[in-house]
Amino acid sequence: MNYKQSNIHYYNVLLNYTVMIKNLLESKLLTLILLSFFAFTTAIYAQNEIPTPESHFGFKPGTDRMLFDYEDLISYLDKLDKNSSKIKMMKIGESPMGKPMYIALISSEDNLKNLDRLKEIKKELAINYNLTEDQRDNYVKEGKAFFLFTLSMHSNEVGPSQALPLIAYEFISTKDEEILSWLDKVVYMVVPNHNPDGMDMIVNHYKKYKGTKYEGSSMPGLYHKYVGHDNNRDFVALTQSDTRAISNLFSKEWFPQIMVEKHQMGSGGPRYFISPPHDPIAENVDAGIWNWMKIFGSRTITKMTEEGLKGISQNYLFDDYWPGPTETCIWKNAIGMLTEGASVKHATPIFIEPNELGAYGKGLGEYKKSINMPEPWEGGWWRLSDLIKYEITSTMAYMETAALYKDEILAFRNNMCKKEMEKGATKAPFYYVFPLNQHDVSELVNLINLMSEHGISVYKLDKDIQYENQHFNKGDLIIPLAQPFRAFIKETLESQAFPERHYTPGGELINPYDITSWSLPLHKGVNVFEINENQAYFKNSYSKLETPFSLFKASDSEYKSILLSSTNNNSYKAVFTALQKGLKVEQLLNSYSLNDKEFAAGSFIIHHGKEIDVVLNQLSIKPEYLSNEIYASKKELKLPRVALIESYFHAMDAGWTRYVLDSYNIPFTLLRPEDVKKTDLSKNYDVLIIPDEDKSVLMEGTYKSESRQYFMKYPPEYMKGMEKEGFEKIIKFIDKGGNVVAWREATELFTGIQNYSLDEKTKEQFEFPVRDVSEGIVKQGFSCPGSLLQIQIKKDHPVTYGMPKEIGVFHRDGPIFTTWQPYFDVDRRVIATFPEKDILISGYVENEEKIGNKTSIVWLKKGEGQLVLFSFNPQFRASTPVSYKLLFNSLLL
Repeated sequence: MNYKQSNIHYYNVLLNYTVMIKNLLESKLLTLILLSFFAFTTAIYAQNEIPTPESHFGFKPGTDRMLFDYEDLISYLDKLDKNSSKIKMMKIGESPMGKPMYIALISSEDNLKNLDRLKEIKKELAINYNLTEDQRDNYVKEGKAFFLFTLSMHSNEVGPSQALPLIAYEFISTKDEEILSWLDKVVYMVVPNHNPDGMDMIVNHYKKYKGTKYEGSSMPGLYHKYVGHDNNRDFVALTQSDTRAISNLFSKEWFPQIMVEKHQMGSGGPRYFISPPHDPIAENVDAGIWNWMKIFGSRTITKMTEEGLKGISQNYLFDDYWPGPTETCIWKNAIGMLTEGASVKHATPIFIEPNELGAYGKGLGEYKKSINMPEPWEGGWWRLSDLIKYEITSTMAYMETAALYKDEILAFRNNMCKKEMEKGATKAPFYYVFPLNQHDVSELVNLINLMSEHGISVYKLDKDIQYENQHFNKGDLIIPLAQPFRAFIKETLESQAFPERHYTPGGELINPYDITSWSLPLHKGVNVFEINENQAYFKNSYSKLETPFSLFKASDSEYKSILLSSTNNNSYKAVFTALQKGLKVEQLLNSYSLNDKEFAAGSFIIHHGKEIDVVLNQLSIKPEYLSNEIYASKKELKLPRVALIESYFHAMDAGWTRYVLDSYNIPFTLLRPEDVKKTDLSKNYDVLIIPDEDKSVLMEGTYKSESRQYFMKYPPEYMKGMEKEGFEKIIKFIDKGGNVVAWREATELFTGIQNYSLDEKTKEQFEFPVRDVSEGIVKQGFSCPGSLLQIQIKKDHPVTYGMPKEIGVFHRDGPIFTTWQPYFDVDRRVIATFPEKDILISGYVENEEKIGNKTSIVWLKKGEGQLVLFSFNPQFRASTPVSYKLLFNSLLL
């Protein structure tokens, strides 16, 4: 094509485009194209726009009478994640009911881009005790502070999670140079809700009754699959999946240097609590942790007061001497703190008269200006939006403090690591040694795996060792205390002595806030040796144990059945599994010797069958594989049909019982007290379990004491008891051959004169020969706030199969039983008593001699049925496996 032809070509192209544009202008097509282009560019812009909380939820969080649920919360955070480079959402586990759990990390864009490197630095500072000073200083300079916030674990404490969208939006969208500087130095780590299942339960309950007279009422049942409020008591035993997900953050995965757990408290006192706590405090935790709490607390209360927020308290009510809540991280060198905000009726405002405000518990003698509450709140309207202001302001103050002291905090973390290592190497105890030969070897396996889950290194002996009068075998397990988490090892493996502190010299004791015993070996019934001197015997004598740890071994030959010792809790799990699968199970009625091994009375034979592999998969111990039949006294077991009675009154002990039953594959039916009246118990069940609940709740659907009746804030349909009609059904159930297991407060149902109808014209009166005498003993000075007490057990009774002669049980003040001679078709046996002296094993007790030789477990018979009463919780918070077999055996009577 020559130059002239080229010009003609381009002229023709231009002419064609001119004609096309003319046609477009004369049609609607151009308009459509322009609109499409505008919509496309708007969508691109919208993808990068940070959505406000109001635009997502349809209301501003904190608005009166408005709540969003867990799914809505996560949906909003996901939107932020998709539209901003300053937030990263990561799944950390699942709730007990299968909801996904997340952590959101919010920081500068550069920090999140560099997250893997920052995470590695944090881990090095947390657990590498070999860092040189130069290495540490370089890590401190390069690293960032990671601050973990966990929100609203108690689901009726809605404020922290409802505040999160406002906090997250502010951090992500802010142009404030000061806040941006914090986010350059600190990574805000937040678990949006510690208890997703409960959050939805509470929100759904609130919405159901909103606009009715019952708006803001208490939710019936537990706001958790199993444990309700007690989820803040699970950070040693780690039984619940949500607990494990969060523990893993500070034990093994992320190692944040700072943590705060955000709660709510009652509405009739201070508006807010921030650390430091009140005495007593944990003696195994380093002074530096407590001092950092003061720094954070002092700056936070100062900032909150500057913002005009009143009623903020410190050193009040809440102590910190026991592990179990999320702040258990302080035993692992994190600066762990607590906040508590004054509650409203979920999202419904409340009005508080000035004379209704008071001080409750330690740290404030009256509701007045004091060093622990410098500026009291005067009363008036209190709204969810007010609480959210406190949450936002405290969060900002915490973040500012972390940024200000970033370098010192990072250096402190590595210094703590080295300090704890040095203590472990130079200060007794030096080791804890666990022989493989245990009464319940399955609980040894569980304990070792639990310690590993806590981030503790476990080892095994490579050779036999003779230590003083004790011989340890090659393969026995050993935990050195020269580890970064030394404080946690010592705290959970030693016997507890409550740190007694008084308000004045020689004055009133500062009472425990909760329990006083949590020793894992004692609570599990595992024998352990504390090595306090001559540690050189063990030096270079052990190697790292691979976890998860198991002693199960499969058979390498054919077998007809397996033999499992009744001394192992794990055996019962296999037995209940086998019974569910239809396998034949027999129980030995006497002890039995085989291959130089002694199998205790009550041991089990599970016969081979189609589902035997399912049973074997439950085992962490080695069974005895049998090729021949055992000829001994035995009985065939049947799967008991179990019902468990649980009220709607946040019955945590019943929830823990359900968890233990589910964990051991024991099927059961849940009955509410009112259901008993309309249920044919004898036709449908073999065993009734009645966990620890007040008699008035079970009988009448309300709390009562001798002096008053308590107002319960539940809708009326949930306040129903079994009444006289239902309890008479339980008595007839026993008389006809049913069995009942009950403990603590529920045992009062069966004391005193009992009346029931034999037929339409005839009533029978009788009594179980047992009574609770704890009231008189307490008046004599006995006090037990929650400790491990020794009981002596009647051997080889069907209730005590597999039990040693003595164990520790988790006990409070009462009940304490006495028995006497029975009449008619009633009988009784004392199954366990307290010794005369040396009763306390772990924890705190006053005047223990008052219960010397008193009764703790009673077996009773009426007609064809049986009744077992415990003065203690045999499954207390799923943390006392040492006494589980007493419950399991009672189900198999």
